[in-house]
Amino acid sequence: MKFKIIMAMIRPAITEKVVNAARGAGATGDVVISGRGSGSHESKSFFGLTIQDQTEILMFLVEEHAVDTILEAIKISGELDEPGRGIAFVLNVEKVAGLESQMEKFKEQAKSKYL
Repeated sequence: MKFKIIMAMIRPAITEKVVNAARGAGATGDVVISGRGSGSHESKSFFGLTIQDQTEILMFLVEEHAVDTILEAIKISGELDEPGRGIAFVLNVEKVAGLESQMEKFKEQAKSKYL
C-alpha cells in the first residue's frame, strides 16, 4: 500500500471549509499547524516592522489512489486558483508506522475502488 502526504497552506478563516471538503473527498484525518508566512506578494509593514500573514498548514496522509480527488477538493474549496489564496502540494511517503490496525480497512477500500 502506498501513501502520499497532501500539504496545503491556507488562511485560517477557511481551514474548516477545506478540511471538510478533503474529508468529503475521502481524507480520513488531518493535522493542522498554525504558522506565519509571506508569499510572493509584498509584505506589509507597520512602524518599520514587517507584518507576516497568519497561515495554517494542513496535512493529510492519504492512499495514493485518492490523491487526485482530495487535492482537487482542496483546490476548489480553498479557491487556490486565485492569487494569494494559498498553495497545496503532494509529497511521497517512503514508510508508515502506526497504521497497522487500519491496514485491512485501507486494503478493502482500495480493492473496491478498482472493482
